[in-house]
Amino acid sequence: MFPLDDLSGLTDQFTQDPARLIGIPFALVGAVLMSLGAQFQHRGVVKVEQNSGRNASSGLNVAQLKALLSRPSWVIGTIMLALAIVFQLSALNFSPLILVQPLGAIALVITSILNARIANITLNRKSIIAIGACVGGIALFVTTAAIVGIDRPVSTSALITILIAMAGVLIAFATAFLLARTKARAIFYIIAAGAIYGFVATLAKVIISRIQHGNVDWLTIVCAVALIAGTVLGAYFVQNAYASGPPDLVIAGLTVIDPMVAVCIGIVVLQEAAGAPLWAVLAFVAAGLISVWGVFQLARHHPQAKV
Repeated sequence: MFPLDDLSGLTDQFTQDPARLIGIPFALVGAVLMSLGAQFQHRGVVKVEQNSGRNASSGLNVAQLKALLSRPSWVIGTIMLALAIVFQLSALNFSPLILVQPLGAIALVITSILNARIANITLNRKSIIAIGACVGGIALFVTTAAIVGIDRPVSTSALITILIAMAGVLIAFATAFLLARTKARAIFYIIAAGAIYGFVATLAKVIISRIQHGNVDWLTIVCAVALIAGTVLGAYFVQNAYASGPPDLVIAGLTVIDPMVAVCIGIVVLQEAAGAPLWAVLAFVAAGLISVWGVFQLARHHPQAKV
Protein backbone atom coordinates (compact mmCIF):
# COMPACT_ATOMS: atom_id res chain seq x y z
CA MET A 1 0.00 0.00 0.00
CA PHE A 2 1.28 3.46 -0.86
CA PRO A 3 2.68 5.24 2.23
CA LEU A 4 0.27 8.13 2.63
CA ASP A 5 1.69 8.78 6.08
CA ASP A 6 5.11 9.45 4.55
CA LEU A 7 3.66 11.96 2.09
CA SER A 8 1.72 13.63 4.91
CA GLY A 9 4.93 13.90 6.91
CA LEU A 10 6.72 15.52 4.00
CA THR A 11 3.90 18.04 3.61
CA ASP A 12 4.15 18.91 7.29
CA GLN A 13 7.91 19.44 6.93
CA PHE A 14 7.43 21.96 4.12
CA THR A 15 4.68 23.77 6.05
CA GLN A 16 6.73 23.98 9.24
CA ASP A 17 9.95 24.93 7.43
CA PRO A 18 9.17 27.19 4.43
CA ALA A 19 12.93 27.70 3.92
CA ARG A 20 12.96 24.29 2.26
CA LEU A 21 11.11 25.88 -0.67
CA ILE A 22 14.04 28.21 -1.40
CA GLY A 23 15.64 25.47 -3.48
CA ILE A 24 12.84 25.59 -6.08
CA PRO A 25 13.94 28.80 -7.87
CA PHE A 26 17.57 27.61 -7.76
CA ALA A 27 16.56 24.33 -9.42
CA LEU A 28 14.48 26.13 -12.05
CA VAL A 29 17.31 28.52 -12.91
CA GLY A 30 19.67 25.55 -13.11
CA ALA A 31 17.31 23.77 -15.52
CA VAL A 32 17.09 26.84 -17.77
CA LEU A 33 20.89 27.25 -17.79
CA MET A 34 21.33 23.56 -18.61
CA SER A 35 18.95 23.89 -21.55
CA LEU A 36 20.66 26.98 -22.94
CA GLY A 37 24.12 25.52 -22.32
CA ALA A 38 23.26 22.34 -24.21
CA GLN A 39 21.94 24.35 -27.15
CA PHE A 40 25.06 26.55 -27.34
CA GLN A 41 27.46 23.62 -26.97
CA HIS A 42 25.62 21.65 -29.64
CA ARG A 43 25.85 24.62 -32.00
CA GLY A 44 29.60 24.92 -31.38
CA VAL A 45 30.25 21.22 -31.97
CA VAL A 46 28.24 21.19 -35.21
CA LYS A 47 30.07 24.30 -36.47
CA VAL A 48 33.48 22.80 -35.71
CA GLU A 49 32.45 19.56 -37.42
CA GLN A 50 31.39 21.47 -40.55
CA ASN A 51 34.54 23.61 -40.66
CA SER A 52 36.85 20.62 -40.25
CA GLY A 53 35.17 18.69 -43.05
CA ARG A 54 35.33 15.54 -40.95
CA ASN A 55 32.37 13.67 -39.49
CA ALA A 56 32.79 13.78 -35.71
CA SER A 57 30.18 11.15 -34.89
CA SER A 58 32.96 8.57 -34.55
CA GLY A 59 34.78 10.76 -32.03
CA LEU A 60 36.15 14.29 -31.97
CA ASN A 61 39.87 14.41 -32.76
CA VAL A 62 42.45 16.63 -31.05
CA ALA A 63 42.23 19.37 -33.69
CA GLN A 64 38.44 19.53 -33.34
CA LEU A 65 38.67 19.67 -29.55
CA LYS A 66 41.09 22.60 -29.79
CA ALA A 67 38.78 24.31 -32.28
CA LEU A 68 35.92 24.11 -29.76
CA LEU A 69 37.84 26.44 -27.44
CA SER A 70 37.78 29.12 -30.15
CA ARG A 71 34.04 28.84 -30.76
CA PRO A 72 32.22 31.53 -28.73
CA SER A 73 28.99 29.52 -28.72
CA TRP A 74 30.69 26.46 -27.23
CA VAL A 75 32.52 28.51 -24.59
CA ILE A 76 29.30 30.30 -23.61
CA GLY A 77 27.50 26.95 -23.41
CA THR A 78 30.22 25.52 -21.19
CA ILE A 79 30.00 28.48 -18.82
CA MET A 80 26.21 28.10 -18.66
CA LEU A 81 26.49 24.39 -17.84
CA ALA A 82 29.00 25.16 -15.10
CA LEU A 83 26.60 27.71 -13.62
CA ALA A 84 23.77 25.16 -13.91
CA ILE A 85 25.75 22.77 -11.72
CA VAL A 86 26.30 25.51 -9.13
CA PHE A 87 22.57 26.31 -9.01
CA GLN A 88 21.62 22.63 -8.77
CA LEU A 89 24.00 22.03 -5.87
CA SER A 90 22.65 25.17 -4.19
CA ALA A 91 19.10 23.86 -4.63
CA LEU A 92 19.98 20.60 -2.90
CA ASN A 93 21.61 22.58 -0.10
CA PHE A 94 18.28 24.28 0.69
CA SER A 95 15.67 21.69 -0.27
CA PRO A 96 15.27 17.91 -0.12
CA LEU A 97 15.87 15.71 -3.14
CA ILE A 98 12.19 14.87 -3.59
CA LEU A 99 11.37 18.53 -4.17
CA VAL A 100 14.11 19.77 -6.50
CA GLN A 101 15.50 16.75 -8.35
CA PRO A 102 12.43 16.13 -10.53
CA LEU A 103 12.55 19.81 -11.55
CA GLY A 104 15.76 19.06 -13.46
CA ALA A 105 13.62 17.21 -16.01
CA ILE A 106 12.26 20.63 -17.02
CA ALA A 107 15.60 21.08 -18.83
CA LEU A 108 14.52 18.40 -21.30
CA VAL A 109 11.23 20.16 -22.06
CA ILE A 110 12.90 23.57 -22.46
CA THR A 111 15.68 22.13 -24.64
CA SER A 112 13.16 20.37 -26.87
CA ILE A 113 11.17 23.58 -27.41
CA LEU A 114 14.31 25.69 -28.00
CA ASN A 115 15.84 23.22 -30.39
CA ALA A 116 12.60 22.87 -32.37
CA ARG A 117 12.39 26.64 -32.83
CA ILE A 118 16.08 27.16 -33.62
CA ALA A 119 16.28 24.22 -36.03
CA ASN A 120 12.86 25.10 -37.49
CA ILE A 121 11.47 21.62 -36.99
CA THR A 122 8.25 20.23 -35.56
CA LEU A 123 8.47 17.47 -33.00
CA ASN A 124 6.40 14.51 -34.11
CA ARG A 125 3.89 12.74 -31.90
CA LYS A 126 6.24 9.85 -31.05
CA SER A 127 8.98 12.28 -29.96
CA ILE A 128 6.58 14.15 -27.68
CA ILE A 129 5.41 10.88 -26.11
CA ALA A 130 9.05 9.85 -25.60
CA ILE A 131 9.87 13.16 -23.87
CA GLY A 132 6.84 12.73 -21.61
CA ALA A 133 7.98 9.21 -20.73
CA CYS A 134 11.47 10.48 -19.81
CA VAL A 135 10.15 13.26 -17.59
CA GLY A 136 7.45 11.15 -15.93
CA GLY A 137 9.67 8.12 -15.43
CA ILE A 138 12.55 9.94 -13.79
CA ALA A 139 10.17 11.97 -11.60
CA LEU A 140 8.59 8.74 -10.33
CA PHE A 141 12.00 7.10 -9.85
CA VAL A 142 13.55 9.94 -7.85
CA THR A 143 10.38 10.59 -5.83
CA THR A 144 10.18 6.93 -4.81
CA ALA A 145 13.85 6.97 -3.82
CA ALA A 146 13.32 10.09 -1.74
CA ILE A 147 10.35 8.56 0.12
CA VAL A 148 11.90 5.19 1.02
CA GLY A 149 15.55 6.21 1.07
CA ILE A 150 17.59 6.55 4.25
CA ASP A 151 20.61 8.83 4.35
CA ARG A 152 23.54 6.69 5.49
CA PRO A 153 27.18 7.70 5.99
CA VAL A 154 29.56 6.35 3.36
CA SER A 155 31.89 3.84 4.99
CA THR A 156 35.45 3.28 3.80
CA SER A 157 34.60 -0.16 2.42
CA ALA A 158 31.56 1.22 0.54
CA LEU A 159 33.64 4.05 -0.91
CA ILE A 160 36.28 1.60 -2.12
CA THR A 161 33.53 -0.47 -3.73
CA ILE A 162 32.22 2.64 -5.52
CA LEU A 163 35.72 3.50 -6.77
CA ILE A 164 36.29 -0.04 -8.07
CA ALA A 165 32.91 -0.05 -9.79
CA MET A 166 33.62 3.35 -11.34
CA ALA A 167 37.01 2.18 -12.58
CA GLY A 168 35.31 -0.79 -14.23
CA VAL A 169 32.73 1.49 -15.87
CA LEU A 170 35.39 3.91 -17.15
CA ILE A 171 37.51 1.09 -18.58
CA ALA A 172 34.51 -0.65 -20.14
CA PHE A 173 33.18 2.42 -21.95
CA ALA A 174 36.66 3.62 -22.99
CA THR A 175 37.44 0.17 -24.43
CA ALA A 176 34.09 -0.05 -26.21
CA PHE A 177 34.67 3.38 -27.72
CA LEU A 178 38.17 2.50 -28.98
CA LEU A 179 37.03 -0.81 -30.48
CA ALA A 180 33.80 0.40 -32.11
CA ARG A 181 34.14 4.17 -32.48
CA THR A 182 33.35 4.08 -36.21
CA LYS A 183 30.00 2.44 -35.42
CA ALA A 184 29.19 4.44 -32.29
CA ARG A 185 25.94 6.41 -32.28
CA ALA A 186 24.47 9.13 -30.10
CA ILE A 187 22.73 6.63 -27.82
CA PHE A 188 26.08 5.01 -26.93
CA TYR A 189 27.68 8.34 -25.99
CA ILE A 190 24.60 9.35 -23.99
CA ILE A 191 24.46 6.10 -22.00
CA ALA A 192 28.21 6.25 -21.36
CA ALA A 193 28.16 9.89 -20.20
CA GLY A 194 25.07 9.37 -18.05
CA ALA A 195 26.52 6.33 -16.29
CA ILE A 196 29.84 8.05 -15.67
CA TYR A 197 28.21 11.25 -14.37
CA GLY A 198 26.13 9.15 -11.97
CA PHE A 199 29.38 8.07 -10.31
CA VAL A 200 30.79 11.60 -10.53
CA ALA A 201 27.78 13.02 -8.67
CA THR A 202 28.17 10.39 -5.93
CA LEU A 203 31.88 11.12 -5.53
CA ALA A 204 31.26 14.86 -5.43
CA LYS A 205 28.84 14.38 -2.54
CA VAL A 206 31.33 12.14 -0.73
CA ILE A 207 34.25 14.56 -1.19
CA ILE A 208 32.24 17.55 0.08
CA SER A 209 31.13 15.55 3.14
CA ARG A 210 34.66 14.37 3.96
CA ILE A 211 36.09 17.89 3.61
CA GLN A 212 33.38 19.35 5.85
CA HIS A 213 34.25 16.77 8.52
CA GLY A 214 37.98 17.37 8.15
CA ASN A 215 38.53 13.84 6.87
CA VAL A 216 40.98 14.56 4.06
CA ASP A 217 43.17 11.50 3.56
CA TRP A 218 44.60 9.44 0.71
CA LEU A 219 41.16 8.00 -0.07
CA THR A 220 39.72 11.49 -0.47
CA ILE A 221 42.52 12.32 -2.90
CA VAL A 222 41.81 9.14 -4.87
CA CYS A 223 38.15 10.18 -5.03
CA ALA A 224 39.16 13.60 -6.37
CA VAL A 225 41.34 12.02 -9.06
CA ALA A 226 38.54 9.63 -10.04
CA LEU A 227 36.07 12.54 -10.13
CA ILE A 228 38.34 14.52 -12.50
CA ALA A 229 38.91 11.49 -14.74
CA GLY A 230 35.19 10.76 -14.89
CA THR A 231 34.31 14.39 -15.60
CA VAL A 232 36.81 14.60 -18.48
CA LEU A 233 35.76 11.33 -20.13
CA GLY A 234 32.06 12.08 -19.58
CA ALA A 235 32.45 15.56 -21.11
CA TYR A 236 34.19 14.05 -24.15
CA PHE A 237 31.34 11.60 -24.66
CA VAL A 238 28.79 14.44 -24.33
CA GLN A 239 30.52 16.45 -27.07
CA ASN A 240 30.51 13.39 -29.32
CA ALA A 241 26.81 12.94 -28.56
CA TYR A 242 26.18 16.51 -29.74
CA ALA A 243 27.93 15.63 -33.02
CA SER A 244 25.77 12.51 -33.38
CA GLY A 245 22.33 13.71 -32.33
CA PRO A 246 20.12 16.67 -31.32
CA PRO A 247 20.67 18.44 -27.98
CA ASP A 248 17.29 17.42 -26.54
CA LEU A 249 18.20 13.76 -27.03
CA VAL A 250 21.46 14.33 -25.14
CA ILE A 251 19.68 16.10 -22.27
CA ALA A 252 17.03 13.35 -22.21
CA GLY A 253 19.67 10.67 -21.73
CA LEU A 254 21.60 12.57 -19.07
CA THR A 255 18.42 13.56 -17.21
CA VAL A 256 17.35 9.92 -17.06
CA ILE A 257 20.56 7.91 -16.69
CA ASP A 258 22.62 10.18 -14.43
CA PRO A 259 20.21 10.28 -11.43
CA MET A 260 19.20 6.65 -11.95
CA VAL A 261 22.81 5.48 -11.65
CA ALA A 262 23.39 7.68 -8.59
CA VAL A 263 20.25 6.32 -6.91
CA CYS A 264 21.18 2.73 -7.81
CA ILE A 265 24.58 3.24 -6.17
CA GLY A 266 22.79 4.43 -3.05
CA ILE A 267 20.46 1.43 -3.08
CA VAL A 268 22.94 -1.35 -3.93
CA VAL A 269 26.18 -0.14 -2.31
CA LEU A 270 25.07 2.19 0.46
CA GLN A 271 21.91 0.23 1.36
CA GLU A 272 19.91 3.46 1.47
CA ALA A 273 16.70 1.62 0.56
CA ALA A 274 17.17 -1.41 2.78
CA GLY A 275 13.81 -2.87 3.75
CA ALA A 276 11.91 -0.94 1.09
CA PRO A 277 8.30 -2.16 0.68
CA LEU A 278 7.13 -4.08 -2.38
CA TRP A 279 5.36 -1.05 -3.88
CA ALA A 280 8.67 0.85 -3.91
CA VAL A 281 10.50 -1.98 -5.70
CA LEU A 282 7.74 -2.14 -8.32
CA ALA A 283 7.82 1.66 -8.69
CA PHE A 284 11.62 1.58 -9.24
CA VAL A 285 11.30 -1.06 -11.96
CA ALA A 286 8.35 0.65 -13.68
CA ALA A 287 9.95 4.11 -13.56
CA GLY A 288 13.25 2.80 -14.89
CA LEU A 289 11.60 0.96 -17.78
CA ILE A 290 9.42 3.94 -18.71
CA SER A 291 12.22 6.51 -18.71
CA VAL A 292 14.76 4.31 -20.52
CA TRP A 293 12.10 3.41 -23.09
CA GLY A 294 11.55 7.13 -23.60
CA VAL A 295 15.25 7.74 -24.31
CA PHE A 296 15.46 4.97 -26.90
CA GLN A 297 12.20 6.08 -28.55
CA LEU A 298 13.46 9.67 -28.75
CA ALA A 299 16.72 8.44 -30.30
CA ARG A 300 14.70 6.51 -32.86
CA HIS A 301 11.91 8.91 -33.78
CA HIS A 302 13.38 12.41 -33.28
CA PRO A 303 13.18 14.42 -36.54
CA GLN A 304 16.93 15.17 -36.30
CA ALA A 305 18.01 11.66 -35.32
CA LYS A 306 20.83 10.37 -37.54
CA VAL A 307 20.37 6.94 -39.07
